[in-house]
Order: sequence, then C-alpha cells, then structure tokens
Amino acid sequence: MGQLDDAERMTREELHALQLDRLRATLRHAYAHVELYRRKFDAAGVTPEDCRSLADLARFPFTTKADLRDSYPYGMFAVPVDQVRRIHASSGTTGRPTVVGYTEGDLSVWADVVARSIRAAGGRPGHKVHIAYGYGLFTGGLGAHYGAERAGCTVIPASGGMTARQVRLVLDFRPEIIMVTPSYMLTLLDEFERQGVDPRSTSLKVGIFGAEPWTEAMRAEIEERAGLDAVDIYGLSEVMGPGVAQECVETKDGLHVWEDHFLPEVVDPLGDGVLPDGERGELVFTSLTKEALPVVRYRTRDLTRLLPGTARPAFRRMEKVTGRSDDMIILRGVNVFPTQVEEIVLGVPGVAPHFRLDLTRRGRMDHMTVVVEARPDAAPADRDEAARRIAQGVKDGVGVTVEVTVVEPESLERSVGKIQRIRDLRQA
Repeated sequence: MGQLDDAERMTREELHALQLDRLRATLRHAYAHVELYRRKFDAAGVTPEDCRSLADLARFPFTTKADLRDSYPYGMFAVPVDQVRRIHASSGTTGRPTVVGYTEGDLSVWADVVARSIRAAGGRPGHKVHIAYGYGLFTGGLGAHYGAERAGCTVIPASGGMTARQVRLVLDFRPEIIMVTPSYMLTLLDEFERQGVDPRSTSLKVGIFGAEPWTEAMRAEIEERAGLDAVDIYGLSEVMGPGVAQECVETKDGLHVWEDHFLPEVVDPLGDGVLPDGERGELVFTSLTKEALPVVRYRTRDLTRLLPGTARPAFRRMEKVTGRSDDMIILRGVNVFPTQVEEIVLGVPGVAPHFRLDLTRRGRMDHMTVVVEARPDAAPADRDEAARRIAQGVKDGVGVTVEVTVVEPESLERSVGKIQRIRDLRQA
C-alpha cells in the first residue's frame, strides 16, 4: 500500500465528487474555447450548466476521430498554440492525421498517470526501463519515457527497430522492465533464441505491453518464453496517450482506469445508448483534466466492458481490449476479429505468432487468406501441417473457410513494432 498515491486511496464516493467537479470544469472549458464543441452542444440543446450529475453526461454529444481530422491541425485546441508545449499526431495513413497538443500541465499529468501505471505493473524507483516503443509523433515512446522518469526509474530509450541491437542492450544494460508492443516482444524473443540466448535468463522481470489488442494466449506465450510478468497498458493519443488504464501485476484481471483523469462509458457500438457496467460495447472517454485538447465522449472504437475495481477498488476495470469495431471483418456474413485468429495461430506448432489477414474478392465472394510466419526450425512438412490446422481451427472456431499461407520467418512488415493485421485488397 505504500506505493499508492492519494487518489488511489479514495473511496468511490470521494472519486465521484471529484469527477463531477472536474467534468463540469471540462465541459465549460470545451464550450468556451472550442468552436466544434460549442456547435455540437448547441445543436444537442445542452450547455455545461445542464451537467448536474455524472449521469447527465449521456445528454452530451459524442466526439469522433472524424471531428479531429476535420479540425486539422489546431481546430480543437482549447488554448492558444503558444501555450502548447508538445504536439503529437497519428500516422495519417488513411487520411489527415489526428493532431493532439499538450500544455505544460498536461505533460505533467501524463507523466503522473504513466508513473502510476508503472508502479501498478510492479515498477519501483531505481528500476531500469527499456522502452522499445517508437519515439516521435507516436505517443508511445515519449509517453512511457517521461512517466518512467517521473516514477524514479532509469530510462533506456531504445525506441523501435534494430532488433539485434535491442537484444544486446537488454543483455548489457540489464533492465528489469520492458515497455513495447506485444507483437514486437515476440520478435525480440525470437531474436534472443536466434542468438542462442534463453530469454528466461535475462534481467527482465516485467513487460508492460500496449498499443495493440492482444489475447490471454499471447500473454501465456510471452510469460512462458520470457519468464516475466506480462501486463497490459492502455491509452490512445486522442485521450492522452499510454497511461489511461493499467493492469495491476498482483491480479492481472483487466485494466484499472485512472478515473480521476479519464471518465469511461461503454455504449452500443451501433447506436448511442449507454450500457450498464458488465455489458460489452464500445469504450467512450471524457477527459477530466486536459487543458490543450479536452475530449468529450470520445468514441474509441475499442470493444470492452467495465467491471468493479479489485487491486485498486476506487477505480473500475476495463476488460482487456481484444478487438475494435473498425477491425471487425464481415466475411460472408460472419463477424471475424483478428484476435480470434491469433488464439488459433498461437496454439499451432511450427508457426510464429506473427500473421496478417489478406482480404480479396473472388468473383462475387469475399475471400480471406491467413498469412503466417513459420518458425525458423520448422520443416516443410511442419509448415504444411500448420497451415492445415490453422484453416481447420478457423473453420471450427470462427465459422468461415480461409486459405492459409505460411511464409518465411521475419518476412511480414512491422511498423512501430506492430504487424499490420488486416490488408484489404478487395478494391485493387
């Protein structure tokens, strides 16, 4: 208990009072300084003064990624640009990037919530943290970096890429903690083994993995191969970056949302009704302390449910995100999520947990090919058997027929430590 801060010791009643004060202040700030929010609130017939309880938030309109893109670059900033101390942005690969800004106060809050997350994961002052998230406009690297420093840790800013060098740094610098995407952690484990090093023999004790959905099967594989505790961290640039929610190492039962800064809701993914705690739907966030870019009811597209707190009783948990509404593939009338395929791939010998789903059209029918990497020691017969088992597993477990192609190790492209899970070639 000595590692908990004052907010983590609050009762639910104390938290609700703090949330309401901060929510009302956020709504006033957004309405007064962001034209888009003023238009949206007026069109919905609500003003900040109409929020008299937390339940009243449901009367306010949603914010979407399209709102941020349409306001590019600074249209949703609630402070003058000369008060912004840092700017981050999405890659913009599907159009205009989403741009987010941070005041000095925002950066301090961000460091605080990431530091709280690292402590919840088991990190302590003096631990060395190897950060293999990408640095730059992507929020992962710098968000983790300043949070680790705020937690009193020693930062090793490795960034992404140069896998062989990453392994050498871990062996030489002996960090206790690694922060990276789970799919890139698997790549690092492959490299350890390629170099003849047992990953379980390293100094690593905790892995804090985020920036992409991952399954319990992947957690089990990483923990077994690396001999460490694998915990989930959640965040997204539009809401803050990493550190919105964190899994506690003592329970590993979902991510506690830092509700003193981020107010979560779960809504119907196909509508706008708020769902009760315990029901699965789309996660929505309202920021409670952001100055430069407050967000009101931001639709994340992440699918999860809210549950009571355990290791941090004041804060509700969100179940591990294993899918996004915009990652759902409807293949011949069947809903398919990449994480469903991931669980099947992880259970098949001879292939690595690195795969991509290629969507094509044959005649009038959609077709999906699972492209998966072989393990380096897999014989040709092993690859053929793995392809057969994956195809059968998808047919039995998901209900669709797919083709499976097993490719050479390390042949699937990675980006910021991630593998592109879906490649839609139907318009090509």
